[in-house]
Formats: sequence, structure tokens, C-alpha cells
Amino acid sequence: MTQGQRNANGEPLQVCSLDPLTGFYRDGYANTGPEDTGSHTVCAVVSAEFLEQQRSVGNDLVTPRPEYSFPGLKPGDRWAVCAARWQQAHDADAACAVVLAATNEAALEFVDEIALRRFAVDVPDDPSALV
Repeated sequence: MTQGQRNANGEPLQVCSLDPLTGFYRDGYANTGPEDTGSHTVCAVVSAEFLEQQRSVGNDLVTPRPEYSFPGLKPGDRWAVCAARWQQAHDADAACAVVLAATNEAALEFVDEIALRRFAVDVPDDPSALV
């Protein structure tokens, strides 16, 4: 079901992050399917500002939640975030960078494509340079 998904550029979906292991299916990709009601399809390079904004609206992405295989995030981590949550942060002037090659085309149903492309980056080997 998750094989063959495409990215926001219409190409094969690339890995978002293996460390920490991300994705709704914890496969490293921003894959989605019927079980993923939150559409975890935006491969974000999280910033301190994004994490704080999300915490302020009740979406704590910093605190580890082992019961969900969630390690807790720090600035510079790549993570498949809910598309609507990324758009929410954008609307609050707290959007973080995104990796389009690893962002699922399904995200385009929930986010402003122009905004998403404006925050697109190539991720260097050391993504902490982006935060």
C-alpha cells in the first residue's frame, strides 16, 4: 500500500529520516494510507520556533512518547509531520524547512503549495545548519 508513493515533485518518494525513524508507519518515509488520518506527509526539518509553536497549540513534539515509538525531537531533526500542522505553523509565521523530495504529494491536499515550495531546502549532511 505504501510502495510507489510520489513526492511533491511527482517523483518517487525519498527517505525523510531513519534517525530518528519517522513516518506514520515508522519506515523512514512520509508514506500515507487510510490509517493515517493525520496525513503525516510533510518531511520537515524542525526548528526550535516550529517546535515551540506546535507545543503552544497542544502538539508536543519534544517530549519522548515510547508507547508510540516517538523519540522526541530537537531542532535539526527531520520528521514526517501532519500536513495540516505544518500549514498551521506557517499561518502562525513559525513554518520550518521542508524536504520536497521526501514530502508526499498527498500533502498538497492540505497545504499551500506555494508556501511549501518557499520553505523547500536541500538537506545537507548536517541539517543543524538549517535551524
